[in-house]
Amino acid sequence: MQSTWAASWTIQDNFRFFAERMDKLTGGQVKIEAMAAGQIVPPFEVLDATHKKVIDGAHAISYYWVGKNKAATLFSNTPAGIAGMDHMDFLGWMYEGGGLDMWWDFYQNVLKLNVVVFPILPASPQALGWFKRPIKNLADFKGMKCRQTGIVAEIYQKMGMTTVNMPGGEIVPSAQRGVIDCAEWVGGAEDMRLGLHQVWKYHYTPGMHESASIGELIINADVWKGLTPQQQEAVRSATTETFVRWWVKWQRQNADAIDEMRTKHGTQILRTPPEILTAFFKAWDEIAKEESAKNPFFKKVLDSQRAWAARVVPAKR
Repeated sequence: MQSTWAASWTIQDNFRFFAERMDKLTGGQVKIEAMAAGQIVPPFEVLDATHKKVIDGAHAISYYWVGKNKAATLFSNTPAGIAGMDHMDFLGWMYEGGGLDMWWDFYQNVLKLNVVVFPILPASPQALGWFKRPIKNLADFKGMKCRQTGIVAEIYQKMGMTTVNMPGGEIVPSAQRGVIDCAEWVGGAEDMRLGLHQVWKYHYTPGMHESASIGELIINADVWKGLTPQQQEAVRSATTETFVRWWVKWQRQNADAIDEMRTKHGTQILRTPPEILTAFFKAWDEIAKEESAKNPFFKKVLDSQRAWAARVVPAKR
C-alpha cells in the first residue's frame, strides 16, 4: 500500500501505526508495507492505482479527487469542518449517520472505482499558512500566488488569490525559487519537517480550510473481499484506533513545534485577519450552493452532513 506523503512526514507515521496495529491484531496474518509517496506511483495517482490493483491500497485524503467530482471534498470534512463539525462530530456522521455508506457508494457507484474506504487521519486543525510578507486584510491576501489544493483552491480564487496545485514535497523548492508567495501545508510539526520555517517567517493561524479535515485509507475491493471477516474487523478497529492514538500524540508534537519555531527560528505566529475568514465562509457558501444545484450527489451528502451537525453540534456546546 502507498501513501501520498513523504517517508519523513508525521502523517506517514499515521500510516505506519496502522500497519503495526494490523500486524498485531491479526497475529501476523495481515502484514502491510506502508510505502511512501512515489515508491510505486506518483502521489496523486494512488486512488486510480488502487482501483486498478497496481497497489493494494492507499493512504490519502479525499479532497485530492475533486477533479473527478466535487463531492469528494465533503468526505474529508473540508472546507471549514462541514457545518461546524469537529473530528468527533464527523466521525459520528460517518459511523452513526450513514456517512460511511455514502462514501462507499460515492467511490463505487458514482466514480465507478473498485475500492472501499475508511476514515483514518485527523490531520487538523490546520493553520492558514506561511507568507513571504505580512497580511493585514483581504486586500493583502488578494493577488498573491499560493499553493493550495482541492476545492479550497477554488475558494481562494474566488477571494482573489492565484493558486498553484502541487504535492507537499514541491512546496519548499517552489518557495525558494519564488514561484509562490505563500503556502499552506499542515502546520506545526509537519511544517517544520517540510522546512517552511526556513523559507518564510510569517505564519498565520487559524485557517478555516481544514479546521477538522480527515484523511482516508483506501483498499482495493477485491483485496478487501479476500480478507476473512475477522481480518476485516481488524481493519475497522485499527483505523479507528489509529485515528485517535495518532491524533492525541500529534497535537503535542504540534505544540512543541510551534514553540520551537517561535523561540529558536524567529517565526512570527500571527492571528489571521477576521475579514479573511469571513470572506472564506462567504465564498464557500456560494460554491456549495452552486454545486448543489448541479450535482445531486454533492447535495445529498451535504444535506446529510448539515442535518447531522444541526442535531449534534449545538447539543455539546
